[in-house]
Amino acid sequence: MRRRRALLAAALAAAAALPARRARAQRAFPERPVRIVVPYGPGGSSDIVARILAQRATEATGQSFLVENRGGGASIPGTQAVATAPPDGYTIGTADNALVVNPALFRERLPYDTERDLTALGLAVTAPLLLLAHPSAPARSVAEVLAEARARPGGLAVSHGGIATPTHLAAVQLQLATGLEFNLVGYRGGGPQLTGLVAGEVPYGLVAISSAFNHVQAGRLRALAITSQARSPQLPEVPTMAESGLPAVDLVGWWGFIAPAGVPPHIVQRLHAVLVAPAREPAIQARLEGLGYSVVAGSPEDYAARIRREIAQWREIVARVGIRVE
Repeated sequence: MRRRRALLAAALAAAAALPARRARAQRAFPERPVRIVVPYGPGGSSDIVARILAQRATEATGQSFLVENRGGGASIPGTQAVATAPPDGYTIGTADNALVVNPALFRERLPYDTERDLTALGLAVTAPLLLLAHPSAPARSVAEVLAEARARPGGLAVSHGGIATPTHLAAVQLQLATGLEFNLVGYRGGGPQLTGLVAGEVPYGLVAISSAFNHVQAGRLRALAITSQARSPQLPEVPTMAESGLPAVDLVGWWGFIAPAGVPPHIVQRLHAVLVAPAREPAIQARLEGLGYSVVAGSPEDYAARIRREIAQWREIVARVGIRVE
């Protein structure tokens, strides 16, 4: 009897200690470096957001959050690296609008199921896009770009950051809204695109304001219009696309974080707390807004719902307008 009581007491003590041990284990994550896969080259909006928030997560946890750029392939290889990683929270990634457009564009060629194989960690920021001109380009307004395009059917080059990126989608909107055909030149991410635009490889391009702001301020690029509904506080002299006669060109880019499916809920919440939520901290919010971003720092649940909703929306849009990729 005495032995039975001792065993029962030990079992009860172990059971009572279990929640405390579990709580300590949850707080301990991460116990080694975390890899953030950016599915584009360095220098673009995905890379900027990842590096700003990775630095804060490193400070908060004492473990390194390391950005790994894996550009090309319409962001698919980088996203696949996240989708197929062990679901332990140590490999995560950034995602932009391409995440919800690729299922419609690539269908059975997509090597993962976006809704089944990935977990949403939270939407961090949104930002409008700029139609930019190299200083050597003749146009000083959207109207002049369109006049140039009419004079050179299919020959006027406009760059974007790669298939299904926000800048590519806005370029498609530009074609649909004007009925004009441009020579759309894709790069392996916003960073390489911006480098090419500054170098004069292409006369015009659509770039997120967050990536292009410093170049516009320095006079290396000329901003002709912005895709937001209102003018940007950072560039108040730049008219909106609607003011320029193209209200249908209104795409806003968004950037968030994802993880493999199956990551335990407590790790999802921990990653959100150290990586996404800090975007609302005053110093970080001011830094992001100074680059032209609008901070969201939304919940994993809200981001997951947005992803599902926009996948359905883009399937309908792609089928309706017949967007094709090679």
